[in-house]
Amino acid sequence: MALIHKATLNPTKLQLLASWLPRQTWVTDVTDLEQVGAYRFDDPAGVVGIEALLLQSRDGSVFHVPLTYRGAPLVGAEEFLIGTTEHSVLGTRWVYDGCGDPVWATALATAVLTGGTQAEELVDMEGRLQPRAATAEVRGSGNQGTPVAEVEAVNCREEGSTTVVRTEQFDLVVVRVIGTEVAVQQTLTGSWAQHGPAVLAGVRPI
Repeated sequence: MALIHKATLNPTKLQLLASWLPRQTWVTDVTDLEQVGAYRFDDPAGVVGIEALLLQSRDGSVFHVPLTYRGAPLVGAEEFLIGTTEHSVLGTRWVYDGCGDPVWATALATAVLTGGTQAEELVDMEGRLQPRAATAEVRGSGNQGTPVAEVEAVNCREEGSTTVVRTEQFDLVVVRVIGTEVAVQQTLTGSWAQHGPAVLAGVRPI
């Protein structure tokens, strides 16, 4: 379950990404970026917000941008910090590229290897929790009950239009530009706004 507060962000997510995205090697065009979908995973500890945005540019490219939201800086992850934003309910939030956050890596690996899906989204409306339909649906190709160890540390590198996140046990291959083919054993596929299914990420052995 992903608990979402009815709140405002200053700056907004897209405003933060407007300066970060053009610096990424896998971005081809950031003109007229539009969010066409998003999905969330749950942090079992209830500390880190986990979300991935699907952003379409004017040339038709769709970028996959995983994010984590934290109430304090993640030690050692300065290179992955996208920026900070003021959340009208939670206060200052540090926004990271999810590929550099072990909590996101654990959530992604769990979904892929156990056949998991996006988290149910519940919006806190003055103490009442209202379900909200996800704008993207994802599913892993693995089997329920597969044990997945918590990721303790990550090391990232860019490979064309993918980001490879090396963990202690495996590589997570994150598709940054939708449509990029990847050689992996297990996958996370997604559908949104009458698009898909498309491979968003996968797991391969080291």
